[in-house]
Amino acid sequence: MRSLDETLNVLQDELRTVEAQLSEPDVASDLTRLRDLSRRHKELNDINVAWLELRGAQDDLATAREMFNETDGADREQWRDEVNVTETRITELEENLETLLLPHDPNEGRNVILEIRGAEGGEEANLFAGDLAEMYRRYASLRGWKLEVIEERESEQGGLDEAIYLIKGDDAWSRLEFEAGVHRVQRVPVTEAKGRVHTSSATVSVLPEAEEVDVKIDIGDLKIDVYRSSGPGGQSVNTTDSAVRITHLPSGIVVSMQDEKSQIQNRAKALIVLRSRLLKAAQDAQANELGDLKRSQLGSGGRSEKIRTYNFKENRVTDHRINLTNYSLDAVLAGDLDSYIDALLADKRGRQLAESDGS
Repeated sequence: MRSLDETLNVLQDELRTVEAQLSEPDVASDLTRLRDLSRRHKELNDINVAWLELRGAQDDLATAREMFNETDGADREQWRDEVNVTETRITELEENLETLLLPHDPNEGRNVILEIRGAEGGEEANLFAGDLAEMYRRYASLRGWKLEVIEERESEQGGLDEAIYLIKGDDAWSRLEFEAGVHRVQRVPVTEAKGRVHTSSATVSVLPEAEEVDVKIDIGDLKIDVYRSSGPGGQSVNTTDSAVRITHLPSGIVVSMQDEKSQIQNRAKALIVLRSRLLKAAQDAQANELGDLKRSQLGSGGRSEKIRTYNFKENRVTDHRINLTNYSLDAVLAGDLDSYIDALLADKRGRQLAESDGS
């Protein structure tokens, strides 16, 4: 088995090879190869920078220990502090390097297709889907991401039957992947006359945005229908057949889009979503997981399959995967999700490290 230094030397050699390949004239015209090499270069460069920082800190520690042993009085105490500070920094740098050396997520760095739908609970579920949509809008703003509306369909009482967003940001996938699943709400619905608490749910799916080079779609595999857009209650909101429904015949995946007034724009948006769903389905199949596109994320949408519960009466939010509860519902709905997502990232890293140690 290679030592850590041997592994890092091999990766440093690979970094030099990738840099040389990126300078080759024919790479610029091969978008797939250029993208793959650029992503690999970033991964390797991040590892190399972390390694150099660690080695520099280790040299600083050796110097600080030497000076500590050779001095006395106030100078000795100063060097003792320097040793302690540098040891803490080395621990942090080692943890960062360990994380960078873990198996790479193929979706790291991709933009995200975020889909939100009301599930169990009727109109209350749609109202909660609207709350979740606003929560993610605010979170995207706080993170400095760009959010584009692909589709938003209002329900009869102002909630959302469905919302689909494209979220652009370098760390959008790594932070939002944990949001996929059933979100459960416990509160008194606006339609409840007797003040009783109801339990409803909405589903969130998180898909990596697929680029055209990732998924090739044969136009012959598509069944494309056009129809008139409709609003809440089914009323017509457009006098032309601008809505588009695309069925991918080999997989059976169906995408409908009616948010834009132009049939061409709706078709383009539908293809973005279709391509991302096909990419996720292919990744699931490769990982020997469930072949159905989002069953692993969403289950059946039932309230008992929740990943997180939002309890309005107690101002409480509980993430059931890591048993984390905070009494800060107002802040969470205002987009303050980092305490949960940071904990989920730490949990994922811990499980990966345990797996790597056991292999």
